[in-house]
Amino acid sequence: MKRKNKTVLVCAAHPDDEVLGCGGTIARHVSDGDIVKLVVMTDGVSSREKSSRLKKQERRQALRQAAKALGVQGIYHFQFPDNQMDIVPLLKIVQTIEPIIQREAPAIVYTHHDGDLNVDHRRTQAAVLTACRPQPNCTVKEIYGFEVLSSTEWATPQTVAFSPSLFVDISAYLSIKLNALRAYKGEIKPAPHSRSLEHAEALARHRGFTMGLHAAEAFVTYRRIQK
Repeated sequence: MKRKNKTVLVCAAHPDDEVLGCGGTIARHVSDGDIVKLVVMTDGVSSREKSSRLKKQERRQALRQAAKALGVQGIYHFQFPDNQMDIVPLLKIVQTIEPIIQREAPAIVYTHHDGDLNVDHRRTQAAVLTACRPQPNCTVKEIYGFEVLSSTEWATPQTVAFSPSLFVDISAYLSIKLNALRAYKGEIKPAPHSRSLEHAEALARHRGFTMGLHAAEAFVTYRRIQK
């Protein structure tokens, strides 16, 4: 039986989270013929002391370059307050995502892990799950949470641990993920920083090796409906 192509939505708090969290999986979906759309909630830089209009433009351009490298077919980019999404009513964030869910009708949604250190990650995840609540005729059948270097592993022990239940083989797509990550040259740090190219590859290898694969991305399963 021929595989039916799906629409996939990736909801990330900042530009670069989508590549760090599921860049290889995005590339795999695209290779399989799926349509992948991206939602990014903030500019990723405005909270910084040396933020500027130029820095914001550079980050937007990096987002477009990374999306092109991965094969993403569309981007929704919003301007919620960077690293301050907790000051925005959750309802407002939900009402931003809901029309996209209705318009794009995704079958699969990827977003953040709810135990991440970064508040924007947690806020985005909560809004996504609310916007995708399983009402009759909801198209979303699967929701997965990804890990983001320098946030997921830096969370305090009291938070919800990242305990993956899905491992996606990205052995053939790791080079695409790393190439897309290079678009964010202002965000990638030299090793041994956690958010480095070396660590991104090491994590992919680690997730893969634990499953007998050359490289993988790991996800927490929030929803999986099978009919």
